[in-house]
Amino acid sequence: MLFKLGNQWSSGCHWFCFVFADRAGSISTLDSLDFTRYSDDGNRESDERVAVLEFELRKAKETIQALRTNLTQAAECEIPSQERKNYKSSPEIQEPIRPLEKRALNFLVNEYLLKNEYKLSSITFSDENDDQDFELWDDVGLNIPKPPDLLQLYRNCGSSHPSHRETADAAVGVDTSDLPGDYVTKEAAQKTETIQQKEVVQELEYQISLLNSEKQSLAEQIKKLQSEIQDLQRNVSSPGKAQVECGDTKAGLQCEKSLDNGQYLDIRGVTEADTAAEPNSNTTTSTNTTTTTDHATEHSSPSTQQHSKFKSPGQHSKGPLQFDQPNRKLSPAFHQALLSFCRMSADSRLGSEVSRIADSEESVMLMLGRCLPHIVPNVLLAKREELIPLILCTACLHPEPKERDQLLHILFNLIKRPDDEQRQMILMGCVAFARHVGPTRVEVELLPQCWEQINHKYPERRLLVAESCGALAPYLPKEIRSSLVLSMLQQMLAEDKADMVREAVVKSLGIIMGYIDDPDKYSQGFELMLLSLGDLSERVVAATHQVFIPAFAAWTVELGNLQAQLIPSLLSRIEKLLQQGEHGLDEHKLHTFLSALQSLIPPLFALVLQNAPFTSRAKLQSDITPIEGEEQPESTHTLSLSVASVLPQLIEIVGRINVASTTCVHEFSRFFWRLCRTFGKTFTNTKVKPQFQEILRLSEENVDASAGNGILTKATVPIYATGVLTCYNQEEDRKLLVGFLEDVMTTLSLSHAPLDSLKASFVELGANPAYHELLLTVLWYGVVHTSALVRCTAARMFELLVKGVNETLVAQRVVPALITLSSDPEISVRISTIPAFGTIMETVTQRELLERVKMQLASFLEDPQYQDQHSLHMEIIKTFGRVGPNAEPRFRDEFVLPHLHKLALGNNMQTAENKRMDIASQLFEAYSALSCCFISEEIMLNHFLPGLRCLRTDMEHLSPEHEVILSSMIKECELKVENRGIGEAQGSMSIAASLVGEDAKTKFLSKMGQLTTSGAMLANVFQRKK
Repeated sequence: MLFKLGNQWSSGCHWFCFVFADRAGSISTLDSLDFTRYSDDGNRESDERVAVLEFELRKAKETIQALRTNLTQAAECEIPSQERKNYKSSPEIQEPIRPLEKRALNFLVNEYLLKNEYKLSSITFSDENDDQDFELWDDVGLNIPKPPDLLQLYRNCGSSHPSHRETADAAVGVDTSDLPGDYVTKEAAQKTETIQQKEVVQELEYQISLLNSEKQSLAEQIKKLQSEIQDLQRNVSSPGKAQVECGDTKAGLQCEKSLDNGQYLDIRGVTEADTAAEPNSNTTTSTNTTTTTDHATEHSSPSTQQHSKFKSPGQHSKGPLQFDQPNRKLSPAFHQALLSFCRMSADSRLGSEVSRIADSEESVMLMLGRCLPHIVPNVLLAKREELIPLILCTACLHPEPKERDQLLHILFNLIKRPDDEQRQMILMGCVAFARHVGPTRVEVELLPQCWEQINHKYPERRLLVAESCGALAPYLPKEIRSSLVLSMLQQMLAEDKADMVREAVVKSLGIIMGYIDDPDKYSQGFELMLLSLGDLSERVVAATHQVFIPAFAAWTVELGNLQAQLIPSLLSRIEKLLQQGEHGLDEHKLHTFLSALQSLIPPLFALVLQNAPFTSRAKLQSDITPIEGEEQPESTHTLSLSVASVLPQLIEIVGRINVASTTCVHEFSRFFWRLCRTFGKTFTNTKVKPQFQEILRLSEENVDASAGNGILTKATVPIYATGVLTCYNQEEDRKLLVGFLEDVMTTLSLSHAPLDSLKASFVELGANPAYHELLLTVLWYGVVHTSALVRCTAARMFELLVKGVNETLVAQRVVPALITLSSDPEISVRISTIPAFGTIMETVTQRELLERVKMQLASFLEDPQYQDQHSLHMEIIKTFGRVGPNAEPRFRDEFVLPHLHKLALGNNMQTAENKRMDIASQLFEAYSALSCCFISEEIMLNHFLPGLRCLRTDMEHLSPEHEVILSSMIKECELKVENRGIGEAQGSMSIAASLVGEDAKTKFLSKMGQLTTSGAMLANVFQRKK
């Protein structure tokens, strides 16, 4: 051993010296240095050079010594060959680390720490290994290639699994003393075994020759039989003959093709008697002719192919397969040695799966159940839906319940956040699974996957649960459908925060309502309907009207509860809501109940049609005409009986509505419009209109002017006008609407009743441009009416109509009518036109039209006959305060503010205390609204501030609390004027400053450069000093 170590050291030392000389040629020898290059004066430089060379030589010797030490330690730690064999045969026993391996690993670890910013750890690691230089790989060992870094080693460790083979070193001229003692004995045994195998091969070749000869004789017999069959076919009739010939031709071609191509023939296809007669030859021949049989099967019918595929496992399991052996004289040991180079290891999980082929459907399912959990995590998320068919088939056919549960869990967790298309694929798979396995397995295996994810953190997963409940509803047991699934969806509807999830829940609830048959669940369905309608999301409410209510209504029709319970329950809730909302109506709840009633109109109409007397005589055609507005006369009686109990209650509820609530009026109008449109014109004219007209008796006795609570002052008027009279748009219908509005306007005006119901009608109808001409016709009727009260009402109504009418109609119809009324003999009629003129100034942009209105308003203010008209001044000031902020700035500055100043100045001289207070209060409101507008300095100084001061003078005596506010407003306006003056002065100064010299400019820029970039600091620079 010592001799070997010495030899190794001597050869290694010579090699090292060669490499060292190559790496550091400049310090190879001291004799090779050319000292003559240095002059005598350069002794100091030569001494320093010598010192450096001596230091490098000393380091080289230390390196040699370290290498000698390493080699010595390596020799001491060398593991005997027998122990190394033990380590290879027993992988669980780990071989001790060698010094060279330790140094290499230390270098790689330190390199990893430095690359990944673990500098402190790297320093500590270097201190603990102070005998190693981590900056130089050659310090690890000479002539050793540097391996990849740790990250690359980690990434490559799983890509290839080298097989553990037992190898032996082979060389020429091996010393016999190094061979095992039994080597000669083994070689003799192998020679004997080779001779025996050769004899077996010769015997097998002889048997093959016998079989080939037998095969040829059998082929000749087949040909003879085919010729006999052809002779027999000649005696058969022509149709049968053609068929037999065709079959024989195919058989002959198949046989010939088999003989020509593979020289193998499947003798099992001849007769069962021949097959049974020679069992030995059958076994051998069938195993040798597998390829030919498969080739012939390709030309058979699809059913035959499918049958052969199912039979193939059984055929292969009858006996072991035999393969052709080479006609060579190589030893079996040499063959095994050759095959060892391509031998694969089956120690891993995947290797064991690959090494065995499934030979039945059950084994295929078992294999898929084992492999799919490992395949799914390694597939890209965007492509995982491609695995759905595989997962579903395996889950359907796998025999183990635990594995099926795992596969379905994988299906529902296949994609982290599935999109619409991916969810559709999963749902289709769930439905296919349910159709295949039946309701029991759906309940036991599929539903648990749903309720496990009912509270998942991702809304897409909860959305999948909600959609799956609806998709699986037809395939669930009815007890589960009406209990567990209904409870799950109810919980999600009440607790889930995502709108799209609740929307899907409502749709699934609608599907459930289409399959539920337990009458006890009616109350739960009603509460779910109210809960869905009360949702704050428009998507959820829309889904409720689109899916849930139609399904729930269809169920109530079957139960007989639509008219008996559902509609009366909603009406009673509306009545209760109106009673509680005298001081503050919950309009959202009212909208919820009314929208539910509106969605129940089509089912109610369907129920009426089902019970109509003409139903038994009706014949449905392929092209069904729309039912809307078309009923048979025979159904009148049925419709009357069906809806007679609903209409009076509805009209009574309408009479309780506050007419000032535009939302309630609009909701009820839409409900009656939909009711009349659905049930048709005949029903509207004969049943709906008469009941309204009976209540709305257009007479002065029907209006309580003192209390203001007559039926014509309620919401019944606008709802009847906009919900019933507008559902059909023919000429007679429009005439009826015009006449009704004219009568209402006349009756209310002559009765001195509030005009709220008429205004609500104009607002609701004015939202639709199709009714603008009609409303103008009604107002013109009022303009030319003989009563001044009616003319005043018409003037007031113009104010409501101007905002929605286009400017052409305003110029052609509205302004001429107002001008006519502005010259009315009655002062009250003229005053009533002022709000409408103001609205025109606020909304119209045509210059000529604005000038006409301006001239008319100026005549009201400047005409001496109106000088003492207190009510006119009040109306003008009120109108100016309302339209001034939104009017054209020029109109405001040149007309509104100067006239307000005049009115305020004139009010100081008013002797009547009450009139002075009324004008002052209106002026205060007007100035408060106009103070938010931008007013030029000239107008501010000449009109706005003087007007405020005049108003303050009035308030000092009439309302001290208003005087304080006015003083604050005056100070604020004065400060604005002052700031504008200073700003203009600063602006002029900046212009002058631009003319100064460069010194001032430099100083300014230097000061700006000292500022920080903070916005607050920069803003302080330009703030005015106080």
